[in-house]
Parts: sequence; C-alpha cells; structure tokens
Amino acid sequence: MTTPHEDLPALDTVTLERDGHVLVIGLNRPAKRNAFTVAMLQDLSRAYALLETDDTLRTGVLFAHGEHFTAGLDLVDVGPYLADGRDPMPDGGRDPWRLDGAWTKPVVAAVQGRCLTLGIELLLAADIRVAAADTRFAQLEVLRGIYPFGGATVRFPRQAGWGDAMRWLLTGDEFDAEEALRIGLVQEVTADAAGALAWAREVAHRIADRAAPLGVRATLASAHLAASAGDAAAVDALRPEVTRLFGTADAAEGVQSFIERRPPRFAGC
Repeated sequence: MTTPHEDLPALDTVTLERDGHVLVIGLNRPAKRNAFTVAMLQDLSRAYALLETDDTLRTGVLFAHGEHFTAGLDLVDVGPYLADGRDPMPDGGRDPWRLDGAWTKPVVAAVQGRCLTLGIELLLAADIRVAAADTRFAQLEVLRGIYPFGGATVRFPRQAGWGDAMRWLLTGDEFDAEEALRIGLVQEVTADAAGALAWAREVAHRIADRAAPLGVRATLASAHLAASAGDAAAVDALRPEVTRLFGTADAAEGVQSFIERRPPRFAGC
C-alpha cells in the first residue's frame, strides 16, 4: 500500500512516491516531452540520493509522466553548463547517469513513447528495464555534433555487443522496442505504458519485499566489481563476502524460514 508522502521532498520536475520499500520516481515535464533541463537533472539527482541514503528504501522505479519517457537533454538550457565545464549536480545529490561510484539499490526503469539520448543512458544505468510497444529509441548525439557522455559508450557495447551498439551509437538512427528487446537494452516489452509501469512496480516489489536487502546489495556489488575490476577481483571477493553474510540476522532468518516453510521476514541486518 502506498504511504503518505509528507516525508518526501517536493521536487519541481520529478515526482516521488513511497510504495512500501519501493521509491517510485516519475519524470514530470510532460509538456516538453520530459526534456531534461539543469533543474530536472538536479531533481533526479536528489531523488536518486534519497533512494541510496534512506535505509527503509530497497528498490527504485523510474518512469515518466505523459506520452514520452524523454526527448533527451534540453540543449538550450544544459548546453552552456556543458560548454563551460560546469557540474550541474547539487550538493548531496547522486549522478543521474549513476557513474559516480558504488550504488547499492537496484532500479527498474519503464519507458514509453520517445526515449532519446539521455533516456537510453538512464535505461543503461538501471538494472532491469521494460518498454511499452510504442517506444522509439535513438542515440542522436552524433547528429548534434557531440557524443554520448552519460555512459552509453561504456555500457551499450557491454550490454548489447559491439556491433549492435555501434550500429545505433554511430548512426543516430531510430529503433523500436522489439529491437531494444533483441539487443538486451530492455528485458520485457508490454502493450502500453500502463503495462510497462505495472511490470516495473511488480519486479521492484519482488526484490524489495521478498529478497534479503543485504543479499541484494552483495549481488549488485559483486556484479559491479566484475565489470569495473575484472572477473578475478570479483571471484576473490566471493568467499569472504558470503562468510560475512552467513553471520547476519537475515541469513539466519532465511534458513529459519526455509525450515518453517514460511515467507522470510528480512530486516536488512
């Protein structure tokens, strides 16, 4: 059940909803196709910081209000910041592209309509992704005289394979939801935006309500370590980390719930 929102900050361009242990984050500039201004980047930065720092939150959902996920960056607004080398992120915020170090909470993203440039990079930064059947994608930066700087050059080849990533990164061509599914950019395609958001919420709750928070964090950390430092570094950390987890109350609860044939009640400790 959704709880009251009095404890959540009021943001101008992003909505926040606390749904149990899930933080539902909504891009909310639909009249401009959710094109990102500096203010909107800052609001999403604050939302992600809340997800990471609030111990009662275990999973995030990212979606967009209106017909489109995002038209990308509003270059008229953001361009001067980029040209001057200024950092638009607020104090205490987290990078909306999730490139600023370790992240401990998974994010499930749902998209629809236009999902351009920054939108693809927000998807790549999420852990699990779903698209409505009407979604149209394009990584347009090369057609604007710049290049993707929010992680697509790193993550897209890793997740889709070199050839498929370069097909879309270097041409700026548009592709559809079925192609996004084929190359692994999304894991599911639904009939419409409502279905995509419902799917994202369901998956987020399956993580937040059923999985042990410490186990989720350890799983993410291991996968990120393998990606950043290589397989050997991740393998070396496997045994020490599982030894630590076996000493936690959640691990004891996992064993006890198995013995008693009941759902576990994890506390995150």
